[in-house]
Amino acid sequence: MKYSLGYITAPNKAEAKDIVMELLEMGLIACANIFPGVESYYVWDDAIQHEKEVVIILKTHQGNENKIIRVVEKIHSYECPSIVFVPLSHGNKDFLKWVKNSC
Repeated sequence: MKYSLGYITAPNKAEAKDIVMELLEMGLIACANIFPGVESYYVWDDAIQHEKEVVIILKTHQGNENKIIRVVEKIHSYECPSIVFVPLSHGNKDFLKWVKNSC
């Protein structure tokens, strides 16, 4: 089985928690970390933007990635939410087994 880390940004902790809880309840992720107070700089509508955001890091297996994208797009308040995945090539075998069994 192949695993991945997901990276999602949200406008606030409440929305991040809603996203995480929905994904957990659906069995699509094993766990997530929420990091509040992130400063994000980006280009949107041809202008440089600066916002406080919340970052979600989640652990899952690659077979769930497309489902996660669809779920988050439906409940996220952003017009174009950041939802990306990084494949995991190595890790603690017991942890990865737990991820496999958790989602």
